[in-house]
Amino acid sequence: MNICIIPARGGSKRIPRKNIRLFCGKPMISWSIAAAIESRCFDHIAVSTEDEEVAEIARLWGAVVPFKRPLELADDHSPTNVVIAHAIKWFVSQGQTPENVCCLYATAPFATGSDLRRGLSELETSECDYAFSVTSYPFPIQRAVRITKSCRVEMFNSEYSNTRSQDLEEAYHDAGQFYWGRSTAWQEKRQIFGLRSVPVTMPRYRVQDIDTHEDWVRAEWLFKAMQQEKHF
Repeated sequence: MNICIIPARGGSKRIPRKNIRLFCGKPMISWSIAAAIESRCFDHIAVSTEDEEVAEIARLWGAVVPFKRPLELADDHSPTNVVIAHAIKWFVSQGQTPENVCCLYATAPFATGSDLRRGLSELETSECDYAFSVTSYPFPIQRAVRITKSCRVEMFNSEYSNTRSQDLEEAYHDAGQFYWGRSTAWQEKRQIFGLRSVPVTMPRYRVQDIDTHEDWVRAEWLFKAMQQEKHF
């Protein structure tokens, strides 16, 4: 059995109620639910929340909310893996032991059903614990600079100051969209970012953190452009 867990607490400091705020005409969480449904990967698509309004909207768009998340797991410091482990424990208590579990963020409107299917395939064909979305940095991280307290510039790695960009190793970062994992790995809280994980690469134009108002505006621009492109 495969299940999808969408963590969606009610509180959000920088963008109030961002999990259910309208994004391109629909509640933000609805896009993640739609991707999960379209993937046809899951026996259950469950939202983990402590907030009744979030729960109501999640049910309206096709997810289930079979339990209420404890308040102590719904603050700014609650680790995602603990939230997922709590959800798995609930399913196990109901006699439903999942084999693979996907944590899909509520603020991942660029994730598609195809992406989720690729993630499951990567997990199933590997001997790893997790498969999660990554994307490449747009500029070599080895050439990064910092601004000092005296308002000067210095390199983080000065040994690369004269190295051509094309000669530097490409670097990737967590795309922050979804994390497939084996149920046992989640329950044992095994490390996600390590050699027991495989990458599911995504193009940079479909990756956008949405933590600030500026992020939100940029994400809507990108999303609308992609939607228009589909109609040509």
